[in-house]
Amino acid sequence: MENKDKETIVISLGGSIVIPDLPDPEFINIFRSLILEEVEKGKRFVIIVGGGKTCRHYQEALGKTIDATLTDLDWIGIYSTHLNAQLVRISFGKYASSEIVVDPSVLRSFVEPIIIGAGWKPGWSTDYDAVMMAEQLKAKKIINLSNIDYAYDKDPKKYPDAKRLENISWDEYRKLIPKEWTSGLSTPFDPIASEKAESLGIEVAIMNGRNIENLKKYLNGEKFMGTVIN
Repeated sequence: MENKDKETIVISLGGSIVIPDLPDPEFINIFRSLILEEVEKGKRFVIIVGGGKTCRHYQEALGKTIDATLTDLDWIGIYSTHLNAQLVRISFGKYASSEIVVDPSVLRSFVEPIIIGAGWKPGWSTDYDAVMMAEQLKAKKIINLSNIDYAYDKDPKKYPDAKRLENISWDEYRKLIPKEWTSGLSTPFDPIASEKAESLGIEVAIMNGRNIENLKKYLNGEKFMGTVIN
């Protein structure tokens, strides 16, 4: 019987972490070990996997073969998340759902302690999928794992004086990012997902997914390095 008292944690796992260029088995191994440690403590996880370089490579290739529409590019990106998600799902073996979840509306209950999700349909990023799944499970916190330590007030690659953000409101954060989402947009947490998260009162923690010890601190309620948006 399902234990409804177990803590449910939603993770938006950036594809850039899983597939920085090629699939990274070393990261998958250490990430899996930490998640399984937390499962042993009674936690449950929904992990939505992004497209990463798989997405970029396929979108670039498509763009060189046809005059691709935004919908075409979206679909290629979505299917790339499915492949990446299957890699992560199978790595968890018996602890993960037997199939990846792509439609948040069908997410009702856990059988295994880990559910792996991926992109659903054009116009929605995996960040948005994470928010929708959190809504279904009444989870109030999402961990966004990417390749950055913090969100910044502007792009630190372009502006040396960019200031890191440790705590910021949704209203302030949304003023810093584009209002619309497009396939391939690179922001710490996308605009549509941010709007939905704000409306649901969901807190998002942004941190570098490669710093596993830092993620462990967050999961244990300790001080961590990253940005909290609420």
